[in-house]
Amino acid sequence: GKAPYKNVVVNGLVVDDNGVKLSKSLGNYRPPMEIIGAVGADAVRWSFYTTTQPWNNQPMSVKSASEAIKNYFGTLWNTYAFFVLYAEIDQFDGSKHSIYDVKLSLMDKWIISKLNTLVQTVDNNLANYRITESTKVIEKFIDDLSNWYVRRSRERFWAKGMPQDKINAYTTLYTCLVTLSKAISPMLPFITEDIYQNLVRSVNKDAKESIHLCNYPEVNLEYIDKELEEKMDQVLDIVVLGRNARNASNIKNRQPLKEMFVLAKPLDSFYNEIIEEELNVKKVTYIDDISAYTTYKFKPNFKTLGPKCGKLLGALGKVLAEINGHETMKALNANGFVNVLVNDTNLMLTKEDLLIETLQTEGYAVASEYDLFVCLDTKLTDELVEEGFVNELVSKVQTMRKDAGFEVVDHITLYVSNNETIKNIVTKNLSEIQGQVLADQVLFDVDDADAFTKEWNLNGETVKLAVKR
Repeated sequence: GKAPYKNVVVNGLVVDDNGVKLSKSLGNYRPPMEIIGAVGADAVRWSFYTTTQPWNNQPMSVKSASEAIKNYFGTLWNTYAFFVLYAEIDQFDGSKHSIYDVKLSLMDKWIISKLNTLVQTVDNNLANYRITESTKVIEKFIDDLSNWYVRRSRERFWAKGMPQDKINAYTTLYTCLVTLSKAISPMLPFITEDIYQNLVRSVNKDAKESIHLCNYPEVNLEYIDKELEEKMDQVLDIVVLGRNARNASNIKNRQPLKEMFVLAKPLDSFYNEIIEEELNVKKVTYIDDISAYTTYKFKPNFKTLGPKCGKLLGALGKVLAEINGHETMKALNANGFVNVLVNDTNLMLTKEDLLIETLQTEGYAVASEYDLFVCLDTKLTDELVEEGFVNELVSKVQTMRKDAGFEVVDHITLYVSNNETIKNIVTKNLSEIQGQVLADQVLFDVDDADAFTKEWNLNGETVKLAVKR
């Protein structure tokens, strides 16, 4: 007299990339083990979780499964490999340290908060059969862990000796990798087992024999700081928009800029320093009015206004070309419409009636999304241009050091030839350049057959550089 199950998830058909049901007669069928052999079982599982909701038809191919490897497994594995590489060098044993016993930095607190939010969200989603929703949260955390936490913390792992801050960074990353592996192990049983065996079992023989014998991780509410998460999310949004503005103006990230204006809730100095460093700007300034940096241009949307305006459409276009962009946009945002007088006829126009284009003021690069607006001051002084040259030269020398097979700690002689402008810039910034590339001496217009030599274009200036250990 009872249902044989409490809940059931019924899968749709498995189809190819074109949405056609897999069939041997159509020639679009590949045996499952053949796909698993090509990309791995975890990738196949993940593509089923992420492509669509379980009850919909499921596309399956080597291509779709490979995307999972490239976009997320590769990032997770590289983060794990980064930890293993430096932990082995420093003989760090994560099982002997705990984040609960140390005073964490703000960056550590942020990623631990995100970790506990992840565990809480995924546990709740899986309990309610929301599998696809869980994968989005997991993918976002993997991206935050690798491309934000680890990237921003690298110098902490490279510090000499084992200062407490370095131990904290190791402990935080170890905690994230182990907890994340446990949280996603029901979905990715093999890659998480590998990580667990190497990070946990190899150093602690009393640990459970397999990650699949461990309890699912429990959320620690004390370590969830929503305000911190929201502020860092705002930082990430600002940085993304800032990069978009740079790309649109064709200004390299190594070229310093004077100032960045942000229309958003002001952040504390800690967060502003991150923004300034990420976007290579000298100062972040928060504003409450963008009229000095951008304006709006309006054109009639013929699809909606054709039937509404009739013969007035041509005259309307001329009126819209002359109206105040900011005042019009303010009215649209406040009221949902704007009144426009055309040949003694009042027209009430909504956003759907208008094609709206954002125009930036000369000397600025802008980008916006929803209610967030950023503006880069792209006007370059001689000092900023010179600093950009220094950054480019240092980057090229570091590349040459790597290509020549030098060790990170190797000191070098740097040779600069065939360009007076670059030679003058190097002379003015000699100590800074020497310190960054570990150059004991810099020689001008000297050829050395034993040096590794290459010609470069630095912001339009051709110069010959050479490095010798």
